[in-house]
Amino acid sequence: MQLQLRFFATFREAVGQKTIEREYDEGLVVGEVLSALESEFDGLEGQLLENGDLKPQINVLKNGREVLHMQGIETTMEDGDTLSVFPPVAGG
Repeated sequence: MQLQLRFFATFREAVGQKTIEREYDEGLVVGEVLSALESEFDGLEGQLLENGDLKPQINVLKNGREVLHMQGIETTMEDGDTLSVFPPVAGG
């Protein structure tokens, strides 16, 4: 299946571009995609997942909807989906 992956702020810097497309096996879940991204990009290693779940303050959206309001990292991805990954936001 083909997925569009979108990255923001420091994650965009780690990947080197805002949007990439990747081919994955059918039936993959969000956590497996994030794990694959941590393995592929050195700058993402250890930045997305912690103890089998999303790191605190990380926002991941599947087709514009927060995965925490779905099945979390167990949310199934489907061909043509967009996964957007946002780092923690700080500021004042």
